[in-house]
Amino acid sequence: MKIIIVGASGTMGKHLAGSLEKDHEIIRTGSKSGDIRVDITSPDSIENMYRQAGDFDALVCTAGPTYVGPWKNMTHKEFRKGIEGKLFGQINLVLIGQHYIQPKGSFTLITGALADDPVLNFSNASAANGGVEGFVRAAAIELGGGIRINAVSPGVIEDSPQYFPLFPGEIPVSMKHLEYAFRKGVFGAGTGQVIRVS
Repeated sequence: MKIIIVGASGTMGKHLAGSLEKDHEIIRTGSKSGDIRVDITSPDSIENMYRQAGDFDALVCTAGPTYVGPWKNMTHKEFRKGIEGKLFGQINLVLIGQHYIQPKGSFTLITGALADDPVLNFSNASAANGGVEGFVRAAAIELGGGIRINAVSPGVIEDSPQYFPLFPGEIPVSMKHLEYAFRKGVFGAGTGQVIRVS
Protein backbone atom coordinates (compact mmCIF):
# COMPACT_ATOMS: atom_id res chain seq x y z
CA MET A 1 0.00 0.00 0.00
CA LYS A 2 1.00 3.61 -0.54
CA ILE A 3 0.43 5.45 2.75
CA ILE A 4 0.81 9.18 3.39
CA ILE A 5 1.71 10.05 6.99
CA VAL A 6 1.05 13.66 7.92
CA GLY A 7 3.16 14.65 10.90
CA ALA A 8 5.76 11.96 10.22
CA SER A 9 8.52 13.73 12.16
CA GLY A 10 6.52 13.89 15.39
CA THR A 11 6.54 11.32 18.18
CA MET A 12 3.59 9.29 16.89
CA GLY A 13 4.29 9.79 13.20
CA LYS A 14 7.92 8.74 13.43
CA HIS A 15 7.02 5.51 15.23
CA LEU A 16 4.27 4.67 12.72
CA ALA A 17 6.41 5.42 9.69
CA GLY A 18 9.21 3.22 11.01
CA SER A 19 6.83 0.36 11.66
CA LEU A 20 4.78 0.52 8.46
CA GLU A 21 7.65 1.08 6.03
CA LYS A 22 8.68 -2.55 6.41
CA ASP A 23 5.72 -3.63 4.29
CA HIS A 24 4.40 -0.49 2.60
CA GLU A 25 5.45 2.57 0.62
CA ILE A 26 5.45 5.46 3.08
CA ILE A 27 5.35 9.12 2.11
CA ARG A 28 6.44 11.22 5.07
CA THR A 29 5.02 14.74 5.21
CA GLY A 30 5.28 17.56 7.71
CA SER A 31 5.46 21.30 8.11
CA LYS A 32 9.25 21.39 8.53
CA SER A 33 10.54 18.10 7.13
CA GLY A 34 9.60 15.03 5.14
CA ASP A 35 9.38 13.80 1.57
CA ILE A 36 6.76 16.51 0.99
CA ARG A 37 6.22 19.65 3.05
CA VAL A 38 2.65 20.53 4.03
CA ASP A 39 0.97 23.16 6.17
CA ILE A 40 -2.37 21.63 7.13
CA THR A 41 -3.80 25.06 7.97
CA SER A 42 -3.54 25.90 4.25
CA PRO A 43 -5.90 24.23 1.73
CA ASP A 44 -3.50 25.22 -1.08
CA SER A 45 -0.62 23.49 0.69
CA ILE A 46 -2.73 20.35 1.20
CA GLU A 47 -3.72 20.33 -2.48
CA ASN A 48 -0.06 20.66 -3.44
CA MET A 49 0.86 17.75 -1.16
CA TYR A 50 -1.68 15.48 -2.86
CA ARG A 51 -0.55 16.54 -6.33
CA GLN A 52 3.03 15.66 -5.47
CA ALA A 53 2.10 12.37 -3.81
CA GLY A 54 -0.22 11.20 -6.59
CA ASP A 55 -2.73 8.40 -6.09
CA PHE A 56 -2.52 6.78 -2.65
CA ASP A 57 -4.25 4.08 -0.63
CA ALA A 58 -4.32 5.51 2.89
CA LEU A 59 -3.65 8.71 4.77
CA VAL A 60 -2.74 8.81 8.45
CA CYS A 61 -2.65 12.13 10.28
CA THR A 62 -0.83 12.44 13.60
CA ALA A 63 -0.54 16.24 13.37
CA GLY A 64 -2.91 18.63 15.04
CA PRO A 65 -1.65 21.94 16.40
CA THR A 66 -3.69 23.38 19.28
CA TYR A 67 -3.29 26.06 21.95
CA VAL A 68 -2.13 24.79 25.34
CA GLY A 69 -2.34 27.26 28.18
CA PRO A 70 -4.42 28.67 31.02
CA TRP A 71 -8.00 29.66 30.41
CA LYS A 72 -7.35 33.23 31.60
CA ASN A 73 -5.04 33.74 28.60
CA MET A 74 -7.54 32.36 26.09
CA THR A 75 -8.56 34.74 23.32
CA HIS A 76 -10.21 34.34 19.94
CA LYS A 77 -6.75 34.23 18.37
CA GLU A 78 -5.49 31.45 20.65
CA PHE A 79 -8.65 29.40 20.23
CA ARG A 80 -8.38 29.51 16.46
CA LYS A 81 -5.10 27.56 16.64
CA GLY A 82 -6.88 24.30 17.36
CA ILE A 83 -9.84 25.03 15.12
CA GLU A 84 -7.70 25.91 12.10
CA GLY A 85 -5.04 23.30 12.87
CA LYS A 86 -6.37 20.12 14.42
CA LEU A 87 -9.99 20.50 13.27
CA PHE A 88 -10.11 22.32 9.92
CA GLY A 89 -6.67 21.00 8.98
CA GLN A 90 -7.81 17.39 9.23
CA ILE A 91 -11.20 18.13 7.67
CA ASN A 92 -9.43 19.61 4.65
CA LEU A 93 -7.11 16.59 4.41
CA VAL A 94 -10.26 14.55 3.80
CA LEU A 95 -12.28 17.02 1.71
CA ILE A 96 -9.37 17.53 -0.68
CA GLY A 97 -7.92 14.04 -0.37
CA GLN A 98 -11.13 12.29 -1.41
CA HIS A 99 -10.36 13.39 -4.98
CA TYR A 100 -6.93 11.70 -4.94
CA ILE A 101 -7.39 8.58 -2.82
CA GLN A 102 -7.83 5.19 -4.47
CA PRO A 103 -11.23 3.44 -4.24
CA LYS A 104 -11.57 1.52 -0.95
CA GLY A 105 -8.82 3.66 0.58
CA SER A 106 -8.86 5.03 4.10
CA PHE A 107 -8.31 8.16 6.16
CA THR A 108 -7.23 7.77 9.80
CA LEU A 109 -7.22 11.02 11.77
CA ILE A 110 -6.05 11.93 15.27
CA THR A 111 -8.29 13.06 18.11
CA GLY A 112 -7.74 12.43 21.82
CA ALA A 113 -9.17 11.50 25.20
CA LEU A 114 -9.54 15.21 26.00
CA ALA A 115 -12.76 15.20 23.97
CA ASP A 116 -14.40 13.23 26.79
CA ASP A 117 -12.10 13.87 29.74
CA PRO A 118 -10.80 17.45 29.71
CA VAL A 119 -7.93 18.63 31.88
CA LEU A 120 -6.70 22.09 32.80
CA ASN A 121 -5.00 24.12 30.03
CA PHE A 122 -6.36 21.97 27.18
CA SER A 123 -9.83 23.40 26.48
CA ASN A 124 -8.81 24.24 22.91
CA ALA A 125 -7.73 20.65 22.24
CA SER A 126 -10.92 19.31 23.85
CA ALA A 127 -13.07 21.38 21.50
CA ALA A 128 -11.04 20.46 18.41
CA ASN A 129 -11.07 16.76 19.32
CA GLY A 130 -14.84 16.77 19.72
CA GLY A 131 -15.19 18.38 16.30
CA VAL A 132 -12.90 15.82 14.66
CA GLU A 133 -14.91 12.95 16.14
CA GLY A 134 -18.22 14.40 14.92
CA PHE A 135 -16.76 14.95 11.47
CA VAL A 136 -15.48 11.36 11.23
CA ARG A 137 -18.89 9.91 12.09
CA ALA A 138 -20.66 12.15 9.58
CA ALA A 139 -18.14 11.77 6.76
CA ALA A 140 -18.30 7.97 7.07
CA ILE A 141 -21.89 7.91 5.78
CA GLU A 142 -21.15 10.19 2.83
CA LEU A 143 -17.76 9.24 1.42
CA GLY A 144 -18.14 7.23 -1.79
CA GLY A 145 -16.02 4.60 -3.48
CA GLY A 146 -15.81 2.37 -0.43
CA ILE A 147 -13.54 4.92 1.25
CA ARG A 148 -13.32 4.53 5.01
CA ILE A 149 -12.60 7.12 7.69
CA ASN A 150 -11.74 6.63 11.37
CA ALA A 151 -10.01 8.49 14.18
CA VAL A 152 -7.60 7.30 16.85
CA SER A 153 -8.13 8.73 20.33
CA PRO A 154 -5.21 8.25 22.74
CA GLY A 155 -4.57 9.69 26.15
CA VAL A 156 -1.12 10.98 27.04
CA ILE A 157 1.52 8.79 25.36
CA GLU A 158 4.54 7.18 26.98
CA ASP A 159 7.07 8.82 24.67
CA SER A 160 5.92 12.34 25.66
CA PRO A 161 6.91 12.51 29.35
CA GLN A 162 6.93 16.31 29.25
CA TYR A 163 3.12 16.14 29.35
CA PHE A 164 2.82 13.71 32.29
CA PRO A 165 2.51 16.46 34.96
CA LEU A 166 -0.43 17.95 33.05
CA PHE A 167 -2.33 14.64 33.13
CA PRO A 168 -2.31 13.66 36.83
CA GLY A 169 -3.33 10.08 37.47
CA GLU A 170 -3.36 9.12 33.79
CA ILE A 171 -1.60 5.91 32.78
CA PRO A 172 0.44 6.70 29.64
CA VAL A 173 -0.51 4.89 26.43
CA SER A 174 2.24 2.64 25.07
CA MET A 175 3.55 3.27 21.58
CA LYS A 176 2.70 -0.31 20.64
CA HIS A 177 -0.95 0.12 21.66
CA LEU A 178 -1.06 3.38 19.73
CA GLU A 179 0.47 1.74 16.66
CA TYR A 180 -2.10 -1.04 16.65
CA ALA A 181 -4.96 1.43 16.97
CA PHE A 182 -3.71 3.14 13.81
CA ARG A 183 -3.30 -0.24 12.12
CA LYS A 184 -6.95 -0.96 12.89
CA GLY A 185 -7.94 2.32 11.24
CA VAL A 186 -5.80 1.75 8.16
CA PHE A 187 -6.21 -1.98 7.58
CA GLY A 188 -9.47 -2.86 9.34
CA ALA A 189 -12.94 -2.96 7.84
CA GLY A 190 -14.64 -0.42 10.11
CA THR A 191 -15.57 3.16 9.28
CA GLY A 192 -16.89 6.08 11.27
CA GLN A 193 -15.17 4.74 14.38
CA VAL A 194 -13.33 6.55 17.13
CA ILE A 195 -10.69 4.02 18.18
CA ARG A 196 -9.93 4.74 21.82
CA VAL A 197 -6.48 3.80 23.14
CA SER A 198 -5.83 3.44 26.85
